Amino acid sequence: MMDQESWLSCEKTAVLQGGFLLANQICQPEPLSSLRKEDWDRVGRPIVNAVKEICEHSLRDSKDRLHWRKKILCIVWRKLLEVRNREDIDIKWKEDPLFSIQNSLPDINHTILFELVKSMHLSNVYVELLLSFLPAEQCKELELLVKHVTSSSTEADIKLLLEVWWELLKGKRGYLDSLDHLFTAKCSHCNTSTSESSSPHASKRFKLDPESTSTCMVHILFEGLNQIKEHFTSSDLCFFALSNCLDTLYTYYLLSSPADLSIEVKLQNISRTVSLRKRNEVTDGFDLIEVIREAQRDLAAALTPAESKPCGMTFIQAMQVSLEIICSWEVMRLLKMPTDEPSATAIRLKDSLCRVLASLEQPSHAKDMIGNGQTLNNLKITLKGLLASLVLTVPESSATEMAHIAMAIIDNNLEGFQGLPKWFASKLSQDFNEAEWIQCLERNKSVFQTKDLMTLISTLIDKCQSDADVQYCKKLKDVIVDIFCQLSSPNKNVTLLEMLSLSKKGLHGFLPNSVTVGFAEELNLAFNCIIQGSANSNLDAAVSAVSRIAFQNPEATLRRCCHIAVVNVGAHTLIAEILQQLPGLISSPRDSLLCRCLQDTVWSKLSSPQEENQFLQFLTELMKCNITGCTGEKQSFLPPEEALRVFVQPYLSSSSSSCKIELCLRLLQSALNQDNTNDSTHWVMSCSPFPLLYCLAQHLNECSRCWELPKGDKTPISMESKELLLSLLNTLGTIVGKEVACAPDVWSRALFWLYSKVEELDWTVRFYLKEIWGQHFKYEVPNSLLAVCDLPEQEWSGLELPQYGLGTGLLAWLECCTLSDHVLEAMLDCLSLNLLKPDDVNMFSKGLLVAVSQILPWCTTGEWDRLLKVLQELLQSGKLYVPFSLEYVDFLPLLDLRSFAGELRLSVFLLRIFQLLCGSSCSDWLPPQGWVHTGRLYANAMRGITSSVSEKIQLSSAMESPKILMSKHRACSQEVLFAFTQLFCHVLHVQVMIPGQPESLFLCALEMLTRYEAVLSAYPDSCTALQGLNTRHFLTTIANNLQCADMKAVLHQKIAQL
Repeated sequence: MMDQESWLSCEKTAVLQGGFLLANQICQPEPLSSLRKEDWDRVGRPIVNAVKEICEHSLRDSKDRLHWRKKILCIVWRKLLEVRNREDIDIKWKEDPLFSIQNSLPDINHTILFELVKSMHLSNVYVELLLSFLPAEQCKELELLVKHVTSSSTEADIKLLLEVWWELLKGKRGYLDSLDHLFTAKCSHCNTSTSESSSPHASKRFKLDPESTSTCMVHILFEGLNQIKEHFTSSDLCFFALSNCLDTLYTYYLLSSPADLSIEVKLQNISRTVSLRKRNEVTDGFDLIEVIREAQRDLAAALTPAESKPCGMTFIQAMQVSLEIICSWEVMRLLKMPTDEPSATAIRLKDSLCRVLASLEQPSHAKDMIGNGQTLNNLKITLKGLLASLVLTVPESSATEMAHIAMAIIDNNLEGFQGLPKWFASKLSQDFNEAEWIQCLERNKSVFQTKDLMTLISTLIDKCQSDADVQYCKKLKDVIVDIFCQLSSPNKNVTLLEMLSLSKKGLHGFLPNSVTVGFAEELNLAFNCIIQGSANSNLDAAVSAVSRIAFQNPEATLRRCCHIAVVNVGAHTLIAEILQQLPGLISSPRDSLLCRCLQDTVWSKLSSPQEENQFLQFLTELMKCNITGCTGEKQSFLPPEEALRVFVQPYLSSSSSSCKIELCLRLLQSALNQDNTNDSTHWVMSCSPFPLLYCLAQHLNECSRCWELPKGDKTPISMESKELLLSLLNTLGTIVGKEVACAPDVWSRALFWLYSKVEELDWTVRFYLKEIWGQHFKYEVPNSLLAVCDLPEQEWSGLELPQYGLGTGLLAWLECCTLSDHVLEAMLDCLSLNLLKPDDVNMFSKGLLVAVSQILPWCTTGEWDRLLKVLQELLQSGKLYVPFSLEYVDFLPLLDLRSFAGELRLSVFLLRIFQLLCGSSCSDWLPPQGWVHTGRLYANAMRGITSSVSEKIQLSSAMESPKILMSKHRACSQEVLFAFTQLFCHVLHVQVMIPGQPESLFLCALEMLTRYEAVLSAYPDSCTALQGLNTRHFLTTIANNLQCADMKAVLHQKIAQL
């Protein structure tokens, strides 16, 4: 509730109180509440003078005057309602902030209210307060007003009614002040308290529907006008009245949706109204903005349909009343156009006539008038005749006047002119003062949105093509860029997308070089800030800086982003985050600007593994679905399929360099690891997946030549690439296999094409495509494998391969074991070996030694792990016979080595493999890189064996007494130390045999000594001083076989510390 002090200004309320008390005194002996209309001039003068004293003489500001006029009318009307409703004074003085001033006034009636409104020209204020009542009360109050003006009507009464009518058509203003809220609250309270009784002042002529305000008002107004039509004496008032009638007919009966008016026509209307007001305005202080607001309200009132259609008065009845009024005034010769300049009412009448006649010609309205065609025709004829008689030239505003009005509207951000910024942006011409035009842009940058900005860009382009004033064009370009920077993030991206669709160079694609001078410096400055870290702490600032330059030239911006992301260490993450905030830079998939920039700036210039890694990580970040689209769907800045199309598929041919192929494979792996945003079909199915699988299979087939020497400029595929190929075939095969299983008929031709193509490749390659084959094809293996393995015919079939003759069954069997865990289990389960025949076991063990030697150098880490698992399983089951010789022992150890038999025998088996591999018959098999790889595999195997030995001490810790535990630990630790010694000797033996003595085996030996030292520290009683001395001497002797002095020195130092 408004506090009381804001209502009570002692001086002004005293003046108002004095005016009413003086009027009450003049009215004596009759009370003021019984004042008649004809006595107002005599009695009401003190009231009018008091209001003038308050509102006009003591207040200079127009807003203050309007506020006090409204406040006074609010006080008077509330006093009137208080008298009429007989409100409880005990409640009123507590709740009503108007109580003190109202209580000081004498009782009054509606005559005083209406005459005060008429005398002070407060019809607009009256309607604002009238609309605060509930619907039924509005009609009652309006009916009292009509009754008042139709009694002994004067020209002032007629004008009051017409003004109130016109204000009612315009409806509520867009904003409500504190007076509106207070008056509404009090009116609602009064209506609630008196809802059970009828007002004694209610008219009995109209039976009103309390829910149909519009019906009541239309009926009341038409009926009131019809009653006083004989009292009209001037054409201007007749034009005013007819305009009200026609606008009511149009908005309440004929118009179903707001009439669409172009901004130029609307601006022309507003400008014309302002010009007429200026011509007729005689008082000082012409408020242009308020005049524009009122002109906009006037225009909207005639073009906006009523909120509800009247049902108490039909269109036919309204037409009949209108016809009757027009005919009456034609007889009275009041509808003749004056010879002087047309008035605002005449112009308004002409516009109203044109709107109604155009609407009546529509077939939909003619259809509704079936049965009343004569009345409709009569109205049309009458209105057309009236329009023809209005011979007047509607003044048109000049372009300069319209520009002045437009800038005033934009500067004050007036409502109801949504299309004005776009119109203004397109109107830089000789009619506009260029300096004022651009100054208006600078003042109101926030007003111009995406569509307006594109219009401004068109204006700039036209200006650059037709004008040699470079400085002016530069200034306009800078303003446009500033406007872009003030857009919201979504609007920025919309604008970027639109600019990118027009030119890859954005704004600069349409501007001459003379206007874009200085952009290179701006580009450098923006990215220097990002590189130097000033933008790292504020991602929004970095995004804003990049969006600004991207708007001007997206291609140059993306090229710089790509360069920095790859060349500057660690910059790829930040650049990716920035770009993901600017999805407007995402171009069409088939012509990706980002991909072209990457190709031009970095793809062919990657000069180090660091740059390759950053390139890969940059693309990986951009492929993540971190962007939310307009409809809520997730998308990526760089779709994985686009990366695959540009950077993988063209480079997977056999002629590409191995380095480029490895990078492509890593990129493909990263792309396949991205989440699939399409719930129906995986994105890779749109990227020719079967040719892609064939290319991968071809490269895998070539991996058998990985240790061949380079021929010319072609380098064989590396072992790292083979691991990538195996992973990719597994991942891609799983994805494609699921899609094929869901729609086998769709992919059947492609499936058989792929199968026919891979038939020419190595037989093992087809195993990696089993997920795709499904049940369509069996596993196919060399016939020699079937001799050593009993495989079910339902799933397996033999192949006649010339390179797999007699005695190659175990080789094929081991190759199958390396392919997958599933196939490994099948091979172990189906191996045919009779353990009851010692010769078979012995021959199997020797054959297995040769077969492993043939496979080992070409194994990846995963394949080698499977082979080790096979060897451990064969040793445990007794199928593999490996005798353990004590070649590194001077005396028989009195230890229980049964629990270490598996580890020691596997180590001896691996030693025998390398004795075979490093022998004279195989010495030229491998290049240095091949020996390094083989040594690395052996080192991994020995680390696993060493770990298994170390766990034996922990595994022996059962729930026994501490004494027994200590004794067992001591015994077990001695066996562990013995096993470590043997394994150390095996590792150094192999290292000495392998050409180049790989460093990986030296590191493995160091780790063994570290484990040896840890066991000694935990169990010092496990070795006597003499045993320790002998062991150190023995290990030193073994280490002396190394060629590298540095390695030898490190081992000696480590052994001496044991």
